[in-house]
Amino acid sequence: MTGMSTTRDHAVSLLRALVGRPDADFHEGQFEAISALVDDRRRALVVQRTGWGKSAVYFVATMLLRERGAGPTILVSPLLALMRDQVAAAERAGVRAVTINSANRHEWSDVAARLAEDSVDVLLVSPERLNNPDFREQHLPDLVARSGLLVVDEAHCISDWGHDFRPDYRRLRDLIAALPSGVPVLATTATANERVVADVVEQLGGAAHDDVLTIRGPLARRSLRLGVQTLPDATARLAWLATNLGALPGSGIVYTLTVSAAEDTARVLRRAGIDAHAYTGQTDTAEREELEGRLKRNEVKALVATSALGMGFDKPDLGFVVHLGAPSSPVAYYQQVGRAGRATDNADVLLLPGPEDRAIWQYFATASMPSEEKATAVLAELGSEPLSTRALESRVDLRATTLELLLKVLDVDGAVRRVSGGWVATGEPWSYDRDRYERIAAAREAEQAAMLEYETTGECRMQFLQRSLDDPAAAPCGRCDNCAGVWYPSAIADEVSGSVTAVLSRAGVEVEPRKLWPTGADRLGVPVKGKIAPAEQARPGRVLARLTDLGWGGRLRELLADGVPDAPCPPEILAACIRVLADWDWEARPVAVATVPSRRRPIFIESLARGLADAGRLTYLGTLAPKGGGPTGGPGGNSAFRLAGVWDRFDAGGLAIPTNGPILLVDDLIDSRWTITVAARELLRAGAVGVLPFAAGVRG
Repeated sequence: MTGMSTTRDHAVSLLRALVGRPDADFHEGQFEAISALVDDRRRALVVQRTGWGKSAVYFVATMLLRERGAGPTILVSPLLALMRDQVAAAERAGVRAVTINSANRHEWSDVAARLAEDSVDVLLVSPERLNNPDFREQHLPDLVARSGLLVVDEAHCISDWGHDFRPDYRRLRDLIAALPSGVPVLATTATANERVVADVVEQLGGAAHDDVLTIRGPLARRSLRLGVQTLPDATARLAWLATNLGALPGSGIVYTLTVSAAEDTARVLRRAGIDAHAYTGQTDTAEREELEGRLKRNEVKALVATSALGMGFDKPDLGFVVHLGAPSSPVAYYQQVGRAGRATDNADVLLLPGPEDRAIWQYFATASMPSEEKATAVLAELGSEPLSTRALESRVDLRATTLELLLKVLDVDGAVRRVSGGWVATGEPWSYDRDRYERIAAAREAEQAAMLEYETTGECRMQFLQRSLDDPAAAPCGRCDNCAGVWYPSAIADEVSGSVTAVLSRAGVEVEPRKLWPTGADRLGVPVKGKIAPAEQARPGRVLARLTDLGWGGRLRELLADGVPDAPCPPEILAACIRVLADWDWEARPVAVATVPSRRRPIFIESLARGLADAGRLTYLGTLAPKGGGPTGGPGGNSAFRLAGVWDRFDAGGLAIPTNGPILLVDDLIDSRWTITVAARELLRAGAVGVLPFAAGVRG
């Protein structure tokens, strides 16, 4: 008891240095976890609500272990924003923390030198970094051999049910198994139901998983006031935001499901006089850091963010979280709303669901799910000589992001290995784990159904979220709209509605022409490489909208969805497309209109093209003739295969090509841009002086 008492006294002093308060003491469960790691060298799983203080556990444990001669802590952390906050928190407590990630390559040699001289207490790494060939071969073995503590943050990602196809998290099982005997392991998360807890405990403990200490606390956030408001369309939801966001407490986050929705929403809010900025996976790293800092300092009203601003973002006084569109599960929703109200008595949380949510959920779920056919195709191309991802793209019909994800899955499964220069096959037997992926797909469907139930439930909303996480302390909160009545305003200012309508009815998105042929096209029988000759390049094009846009994008998603019968272009779409042409700042006005031959929507495309020709008093030339059965393939896939599917499949010889001006080339939907590129090339080779691509929509 004396030893534990001594540990506790010293741990309290370290905690007070960490938080900067001389009266600070541990929450229930914090010291128990620290003692298990430091005194007993056990493995522990901590499941506690956001803001409980999980980082205090591993920083205090690190300092105690270092004082007892242990090596540095390896902290596996999933996001750069989280790493930045963790490093800052460590420095405040005198913990020497460094990170190795994709954004600080210029610092890697300095970090390696500090590790060698043992002047680092905590090394933060992403799960992906663990499989970087240089890091894995040169640094990881020594780190593992002398590490004093392994911490897995956001540990629900270890689980098959929770990693959301971030495959490198599954690699942590092997890392844990490789640790020397007696090295403690801590896993922390705020979002894990009983199923995930059991799975993570098994990953932590292996055969001895009964020895894993699980510390689980109540997940209710007393400061949060939850609500759901259902509005008829995107215009009404954005108008509500523009009218009412300024009245929400403090500064906060507006979450959207797509990048274009974040950008559109930020634009609407700024036009309404609200200081709001988009924060997405496409935001530059330096700009992300600046925006995070401005939000923490309350210099902006809101960041309009995708899930890129998520796990670990630490602003204790965040006043609100609004969702424009629902996440696909109550677990994901709980995690995001948990950003708010950590150190305030009150914070507002509102969900504004949209009818497009389900389609977006389905898209992301399908995009991330590996298929047996794709996996087999990749394995068939790999041998003992390394192939880069770029080289593999010319051999298998997968986009780069999908291919990288699949390679990681196969790597974790032991079938392939990342080496210097690319990827090789290991020769180990491999079979597609159909049962596992079917379980995950079924779990996702159940989670989506639960999210829809949350939107319409009449019970306490916090209690609903707690039950979704199997929290035994689930109870009515007394604050949400179902417990205490609707707390959010319903008014929408007329002038704001007009402004939102103007922004969302904005017509026109520029589409850059392709300027380079894809690497590996020659392997597929397409005799091109390098730059596309300027004389064979289309000019910059236009579309009415992206399919992910909040304005015209929603109408186009309905109109151009798979299974929708071909029909003439609706008058409102034609009118909007005419406005795009009227606003087009082209160098030379088109003199004629031609169309791309279509297997799916010839009626739609011809009616759109004729309508544009009539409005602009342009000559309608007709459709390029299909050759060799016409284009093959479908949406998705990589550039080399998409090009091969349309190469030499168009003939412009039957059209009366004008020589006094460019041709407007019309299609229904632009995806990879190779159809419009090759069709434009045929027109140019047939004598056209220029080609201006145009389509109703573009994916992305």
